[in-house]
Amino acid sequence: MDDINKTVESIASEVVAHDAESVDREGAFPERGIEALGKAGVLGVLSAKEVGGRGEGLRAAAAVVERLASTCGSTAMVATMHFSGVAVLEQHAPDEVRRAAATGKHLSTLAFSEAGSRSQFWAPVGTARADGKDVVLNGKKSFSTSASHATAYVWSSRPLAAEGASTLWLVPTGTLGVRVPSRFDGLGLRGNDSAPIVAEDARIPESARLGPDGGGLDIMLGAVLPTFNVLSTAFCVGLMEAATERTAAHAAAVRFEHTDSTLADLPTVRAYIARMRVKTDATRALLLDTLTALETARADATLRVLECKAAAGEAATEVTDLAMRVCGGAAYRRDVGVERMFRDARASTVMAPTTDHLYEFIGRAVCGMPVFG
Repeated sequence: MDDINKTVESIASEVVAHDAESVDREGAFPERGIEALGKAGVLGVLSAKEVGGRGEGLRAAAAVVERLASTCGSTAMVATMHFSGVAVLEQHAPDEVRRAAATGKHLSTLAFSEAGSRSQFWAPVGTARADGKDVVLNGKKSFSTSASHATAYVWSSRPLAAEGASTLWLVPTGTLGVRVPSRFDGLGLRGNDSAPIVAEDARIPESARLGPDGGGLDIMLGAVLPTFNVLSTAFCVGLMEAATERTAAHAAAVRFEHTDSTLADLPTVRAYIARMRVKTDATRALLLDTLTALETARADATLRVLECKAAAGEAATEVTDLAMRVCGGAAYRRDVGVERMFRDARASTVMAPTTDHLYEFIGRAVCGMPVFG
């Protein structure tokens, strides 16, 4: 794992950091960073060694995402969604697809959330219809990271014939009838290419199914949810760490000439920075405990998976709010760097499962009710 961390550090500092400002300013996909991560084998960190991957666990992927997020939120989110897709591919895709994902030749992403069911991604309204040996897909995905740059989507639809909430498919981006109708122009994560995707009588082979017909929800909860929630938490921790460090450095450097003192000499400012530090460290501790719970199959693992993203999303918005407050008017300048983190952090609470949905799930668990019933 040490060699992965060194590789990511090199790519983050030499490539991702160089492009981060233009990625945000222009809303450009972070192609150079993602390409470098792919060539170095970092995008294969969750892929099995038998297909050319690193064979590491979620802890290693979390470290990758955290480091990337401290430099460029868009790059970190593209990696997060790739790893979330790979969690499905590793279990259900053919070896050639797994091998391509492991070696940086296949960029994965999820296409779950729909205009019809919004952030309730577990309940697609898009359909799949059998036609001979093919399947015909129709549906409108509201947002999908890397929409125009992914190799294929892990796509959800209503089942063909079986009982259940959904079925998953591997849909290549060049499939006839699949289109991205508009580009992303968002407040934050401006380079992650999170755009709508429309399937209109899109034809794929029945063999493109990932898992059993009607088994989509089980895969979402068993493979995707732990991966996405943990990596979303790591994403938040990376943003919070960078925001805290930059804010502290700014406070120590800015001087009041008439009093010959710094911004950090003010007790209120130090208190704000202390809160940022505590929130960041507490969120990282919850992330690490969640990873341990998953690795040891602890009884509270599912609860921790739900809690970590909920806590991280709110903590990230609070910490970046404080960064803007402490840095004051200077925070609105791009060169200070905290305003980009402030904008990027907003996505964490509204990306499905949203914080409000997570609180509902957590509340049900604490009250002894079926969590997803």
